[in-house]
Amino acid sequence: MKETVGFIGLGNMGLAVATNLLKAGFGLRVYNRTAEKARPLLDLGATLARSPAEAAEPGGIVVTMVSDDRAVEEVTLGESGFLHRLGDGIHLSMSTIAPCTARRLADFHRDRGSRYVASPVFGKPEVAARAKLWVVTSGDAAARARVRPLQEAVSQEVFDFGEDPGGATVVKLAGNFLLGAAIEAMAEAFTLAQKHGVPRQQTFEFFSQTLFDCFVYRGYGGMIASEHYRPVGARPSLIRKDYGLILETAAEGLVPMPLAGLIHDRLTATVAKGREDVDWAGFAREASESAGL
Repeated sequence: MKETVGFIGLGNMGLAVATNLLKAGFGLRVYNRTAEKARPLLDLGATLARSPAEAAEPGGIVVTMVSDDRAVEEVTLGESGFLHRLGDGIHLSMSTIAPCTARRLADFHRDRGSRYVASPVFGKPEVAARAKLWVVTSGDAAARARVRPLQEAVSQEVFDFGEDPGGATVVKLAGNFLLGAAIEAMAEAFTLAQKHGVPRQQTFEFFSQTLFDCFVYRGYGGMIASEHYRPVGARPSLIRKDYGLILETAAEGLVPMPLAGLIHDRLTATVAKGREDVDWAGFAREASESAGL
């Protein structure tokens, strides 16, 4: 048996990642606000922690995969947070958060003698279930080396972005922007074709087999062509949060990102219309509806 680590956050992604860590031979102490979500992991041999602090052991590793900056700060720094118990251990943060939050958390850890490693991921829950995520990582070098076996157990490849704990988080935000830009581009292109009598599906098949024969255009393009936005990888409200982080980070760096603003507005409209039962790529409907389709 490999070492036992704490794992906090058992949403669709967290549950898949935690399951693969167990399959790889790591022991787990798991915490989730809704304890019942831990049941599948308990059946595989994990133990249940009653608080974030209880998930940690002095000198150990705690993985967090929670929804936003506030949540990761709460489980780390809150009244029942794990920071005071971690000692000289490591916090492996797999959430999508702001670079400034990552750097602030790294400072808190350094002051307490522990270390922080940013480790956001790319991939939908079904990709996570197959342990085929792409992991980006940054932070203290020795800590990165220690957590590498965990990252490799859940991914097809790990990409290192150096010592700055904000580095990997910037790459994650940039990646989510590129995904949204591809969705918006396909939504507009397929709508243009449809309005002039060319079926969306035919347009998608041509481009995804020629000029844009790549993973993202094939995967999201099929959804946009059919306008069937299931299964749900991530809900619109979650990625709208990410686009808020993209715009905040852009503003901090004086980086104009007008397309990010447009996509944030598309996601805002999608959420306002109550369309939370679809994948976030469903914001592509805004383009076709604006064209009267």
